[in-house]
Amino acid sequence: MKTFTLPGTEIVVPNVVLGLMRIAEKSDDQIRELVRTARDAGIDFVDHADVYGGAMHECERRFAEAMALSPSEREATTIQTKCGIVPTDDDANGPYFDFSYERIMASVEGSLRALGTDYLDILLLHRPDALVEPEEVARAFDDLAEAGKVRAFGVSNHTPAQIELLRRWVRQPIVANQVQLSITHAPIVAPGTAMNMAGLDQSLDRGLGVLDYCRLHDITIQAWSPFQAGFFTGTFLDSPDHPELNAVIDRLAGKYDVPPIAIATAWITRHPAHMQVVLGTTTPDRVAGAAQGSDLPLTRAEWYELFRAAGHLVP
Repeated sequence: MKTFTLPGTEIVVPNVVLGLMRIAEKSDDQIRELVRTARDAGIDFVDHADVYGGAMHECERRFAEAMALSPSEREATTIQTKCGIVPTDDDANGPYFDFSYERIMASVEGSLRALGTDYLDILLLHRPDALVEPEEVARAFDDLAEAGKVRAFGVSNHTPAQIELLRRWVRQPIVANQVQLSITHAPIVAPGTAMNMAGLDQSLDRGLGVLDYCRLHDITIQAWSPFQAGFFTGTFLDSPDHPELNAVIDRLAGKYDVPPIAIATAWITRHPAHMQVVLGTTTPDRVAGAAQGSDLPLTRAEWYELFRAAGHLVP
């Protein structure tokens, strides 16, 4: 497993992360098998959010109950969670976003209780709050850092300008930005290969330069839904909708003697931005397979072949 020190911190992290948003209905034994499979593959980083699991903090609570981490196990595990999304009982009018001081502080306290820990390694602000008051965020981050309750801070699904607004007041480094990325869903990557081509949809930069911005500012991109074809539209792996891409993936999987999911992982980890892949699967075999893509040395030609087979233009 390839690891690196998260810029701006002393936290050493793997480039593949175990996302735990789908464990609420899993048994203790199933959760333990999933986490231990990941750990055996070198994945000692878990990703949570306060809203995962239906009820607030449910997946965090289930993780803590199942794993019952000893002090040494807790120290050896990087725990990341997110806050800012407020669910409501009215699906027509919810959810909404809240980065107020009170909401951030309350969410962290709830996460600490649910996870059975004294501190979070990383706290991310979830989806952007249009009503954000960066001074409030800065005050919350200061208080959490000074109390030793959060070691590092980041964001999720934020544009460069939204991060700059926070950085105007926040003293701590913004260490991560978790955004959706896969071979087929690559709006933070694809426009760069088709810059200034009139009339081409791919030339529209929907990522607003976030990938290059994060590289320039030592902010680690964390790729969520790394095997989704689109926005929760199902995986592209083995999908009849992506025959050309799967033919290339299968050929490369045979060449490197790894499962296809490792090739899909490697397309992201091969990028020189040192991105992390956040797995969403709860199938242990798929976690073990994806981990094999951590440091798989795809060539430039292979990386671009996958990119082109996914439907992106390489002029």
